[in-house]
Amino acid sequence: MRTALTIAGSDSSGGAGIQADIKTMIANGVYAMSAITALTAQNTTGVTGIMEVFPEFLGEQLHNIFTDIPPDAVKIGMVASGPLIVEIAEKLKQYQAKNIVVDPVMVATSGAKLISDDAVAILKEQLLPIADMLTPNILEAEVLSGRTIWTEEDMVTAARKISGRYSCAVLCKGGHSLNDANDLLCRQDGTCQWFYGKRIDNPNTHGTGCTLSSAIASNLAKGFGMDDSVKRAKAYLSGALGAMLDLGRGSGPMDHGFDLAGEYMKEVD
Repeated sequence: MRTALTIAGSDSSGGAGIQADIKTMIANGVYAMSAITALTAQNTTGVTGIMEVFPEFLGEQLHNIFTDIPPDAVKIGMVASGPLIVEIAEKLKQYQAKNIVVDPVMVATSGAKLISDDAVAILKEQLLPIADMLTPNILEAEVLSGRTIWTEEDMVTAARKISGRYSCAVLCKGGHSLNDANDLLCRQDGTCQWFYGKRIDNPNTHGTGCTLSSAIASNLAKGFGMDDSVKRAKAYLSGALGAMLDLGRGSGPMDHGFDLAGEYMKEVD
């Protein structure tokens, strides 16, 4: 069985972070492992507390994973501090990690900054250059490219600039604010391809970025190419949103297990 590792924070409500990543990886047919960067106290209405792990402990988690069950792919989510980013980069280089997908979580959809300028600089210097794919949203692509994105042509220009700067593939996520659910993949050779999606009228979108990047990593782990991994991941995300799960009082989670079936999924008659 192929394996995948998520390096991210914990979401106590289960909709995003490592919980969403593990659910996604299982649903996409790989064995999931995790290295936790932080604990959070949160639910569908917001985050009330964050407690980061020490860099040394994060490194110990990664050492134990790579020396026993080496992952076939690695997904990295939000890492808020520079020392943690440095630790991750050092360990991934030490153990020659492959199929590294980085979801560079820096800016919330509201526009609020999620990590410090110092951490962003370290992210750019230490982690992004060793990634195989980055999955920024529009606001994050603006930060990474230094360009304002208003149009699809701007997305292409920004994605190519980011790809060239970090020598990796870039999946620039359009989002509803620009072009509905259409995402742009810019490969390392500079060629680009649009992946078109249909907007699903579901307000419960907590964890969509985590889910998409984890699904991509899962498919890369199984041996699919970049294009097919993105295509399959977008189809899975659409299915999870389309299941219309409705939990919580805020922006709720998706149904990551919408496609699971069998004896052990049955409920009492």
